[in-house]
Amino acid sequence: MNKTSKVVVYSTPTCPYCHAVKDFLKANNVKFNDIDVSKNPKAAEEMIESSGQMSVPVLKIGGQIIVGFDKEKIKKALNLK
Repeated sequence: MNKTSKVVVYSTPTCPYCHAVKDFLKANNVKFNDIDVSKNPKAAEEMIESSGQMSVPVLKIGGQIIVGFDKEKIKKALNLK
């Protein structure tokens, strides 16, 4: 995986971990598509189906699902040092 991999962040505006994960991605110059599941029920359904979780954030990096702000897993999925 590299920085140009398709990264999707399922989040809500009130979630502090969502803000933290997005700040982390921005700090590492990783482009991502932010999907607000509080306004998009279809995306929320997709997120739950792919992750088995109802909590946010959920990241989709390539084909990998990462639940929560797990910095080490995110760095590994993106090959960040």
